[in-house]
Amino acid sequence: MSSKTKIFIDGSEGTTGLRIFERFEGRDDIELMPIASELRKDIKERKRLINESDITFLCLPDAAAQESVSLVENEKVRIIDTSTAHRTQEGWAYGFPELSDAHRQAIATGKRIAVPGCYATGFISLVYPMVTEGILPNDYPVSAFGLSGYSGGGKKMIAAYEGEDRPAELDAPREYALSQAHKHLKEMKKIPGLVREPLFSPIVSDYYSGMVVSVPLYTEFLKKAKTPEEVHAVLSEFYKNKKFIQIMPYGAESESGNMLAGNACSGWDGLRIFVTGNADRIVLSSQFDNLGKGASGAAIQCLNIALGCEEDKGLHL
Repeated sequence: MSSKTKIFIDGSEGTTGLRIFERFEGRDDIELMPIASELRKDIKERKRLINESDITFLCLPDAAAQESVSLVENEKVRIIDTSTAHRTQEGWAYGFPELSDAHRQAIATGKRIAVPGCYATGFISLVYPMVTEGILPNDYPVSAFGLSGYSGGGKKMIAAYEGEDRPAELDAPREYALSQAHKHLKEMKKIPGLVREPLFSPIVSDYYSGMVVSVPLYTEFLKKAKTPEEVHAVLSEFYKNKKFIQIMPYGAESESGNMLAGNACSGWDGLRIFVTGNADRIVLSSQFDNLGKGASGAAIQCLNIALGCEEDKGLHL
């Protein structure tokens, strides 16, 4: 094997795949294995490239990602999947290294790594430490809402928003997933260890990238830490020395007019956490880029951990 890591991106022309490709610019430790445009869906060519690679990224719809995994015959090949297909499946490392040493170790040594969903990243960054530290009961009826730019909807939604004759309704924020069956709910429940799926209301708005996910909580149902200041202290300690996670100073939201903009972290690969509220009700909020820590940036972070190189290599922090 050459000194460079051979990487194939299966689904390289989608939004996530293109962003992963961009993050390899200037890296001398990576050898990208291209696929001819006319062969992108050719199963034989994809199988060849997957099995000749050291690491294959899957940037595909769920069914296609499952098909790609079934093509692996070389036991040395490592898969990093950005789809929803394997995030709650046994044997797959969940690609959120800041959650625990066990998560980080599973990424470092695993052959199968599932990159978290964008909304799930924001939600889990808030809820996982609250449950783990014994503050939020795992049977609490958690609710959450999220705001995202339209790039999270993929090529079709991007084309709709950037089209010349788009309908007027795209000028306003739009709530969706009204049936409470959003594809990220399974991991939002399983990874923090919740008893039930959260009540989740996402909103897409007329800007390209970036998102905010917020979880409101009644303090009377919390254990131990019950004030915003106490919760802030717990989260600060939990994410201490985690370069991709910034716990913003208590009261920092005042610097932006007591508002959190969805696009404030666009182009950045980290995640900010805010703790706001009062003695009765606390709101935990995560602010990040749905294409960064919410997708491609997280995928590259997982790659870097798997390769044992600098965790933020090729990323923007």
